[in-house]
Amino acid sequence: MTRYRRCTKCVLDTIANPYIEFDEIGISKSWKVASELHKKYVLTKEESAKRNQELVDQVKEEGRNNEYDCLIGLSGGVDSSYVAVWAKDNGLRPLAVHFDNGWNSEIAVTNIKNICDILDIDLITYVVNWEEFVDLQRAMLKASVVDIETVTDNSHKAVSLGVAKKHNIKYMISGANIATENMMPRGWKWNKQDVTNIFDIHKKFGERPIKSYKTIGQLKWFIMRHTGLGPQYVTPLNNLNFKKFEAMELLKERVQWQYYGGKHYESIWTKFYQAFILPTKFNIDKRKVHLSSLILNREITRDEALAELDIPLYDPDELEFDKEYVLKKLRFTESEFDKILTSPIKLHTDYKSDKKIMDFMLKIWFQVKPLIKKA
Repeated sequence: MTRYRRCTKCVLDTIANPYIEFDEIGISKSWKVASELHKKYVLTKEESAKRNQELVDQVKEEGRNNEYDCLIGLSGGVDSSYVAVWAKDNGLRPLAVHFDNGWNSEIAVTNIKNICDILDIDLITYVVNWEEFVDLQRAMLKASVVDIETVTDNSHKAVSLGVAKKHNIKYMISGANIATENMMPRGWKWNKQDVTNIFDIHKKFGERPIKSYKTIGQLKWFIMRHTGLGPQYVTPLNNLNFKKFEAMELLKERVQWQYYGGKHYESIWTKFYQAFILPTKFNIDKRKVHLSSLILNREITRDEALAELDIPLYDPDELEFDKEYVLKKLRFTESEFDKILTSPIKLHTDYKSDKKIMDFMLKIWFQVKPLIKKA
């Protein structure tokens, strides 16, 4: 059994990652790697302004003849909400897309409405076919794999890409950022574009045909991200020395934004998944990563993060209410769900996957990319 250790710089530990490595004074390799990456995004005011303006000018130039020059995926959370304010403040003409998978909290719905009304942003809401989507979620749970959210994240990207193409939008603006989304252990997530994995799991555990569920595969996403063909996926928050708590205060003031209690908790399902399913079945507490990122971003201290980890993930009464609601929507009895929670954990690679093909493509690409730049 691995001896318990916790990084002396952050709150990652051997529970979060059994393979975590430490130096002689107890600093984890995860912290060191994340620190080096983070340094690339800590900019002077001049550098930040320059990079920001270059991106804004590029988006405006390529979208000058269109009704909209960029697309924003809007969830009502901190990052996507802040990106919406950023876009309008920089004179861009965004079209917002909301992916409604049936799990929105009331706070998220209110946030989205306020943002679009106050900032005068047009909104397209894509509502999933619930019968198909719930069957996919049930299948992922029965499969006992860790990244159940692939069915949402993949389809969200596919829907956004489709809207961008329909409106001839060249830039998809993402709220993803290094400042608050760093140090995630590999075993906690899976490649969101592995459609083969999603459908093999559904083939084994699903109960109805899937006809309208939109997806984007590895190859299409790879080409879009790495070759410049198709709408470009850009992350402006990485140019802004982004601070989560400052962003939250600005959003409250500017667009009457409300906080929902935790990272990605704007979704009832994601809250239940992160605060109950992950720690109960997989022994994963995502707060360790989120808090460690905030320590690295100098927004909280390590002691404050440790104090936060001492707070239970769920209030017992709230958990009882949410569990009853989630199980009813997913059509599980309590005994069926308890069986899922106690069944053996499976790897995504226990099912069919595009991983080997994608690893090979990436290997070739990173060999060819320097040659293309030289040419």
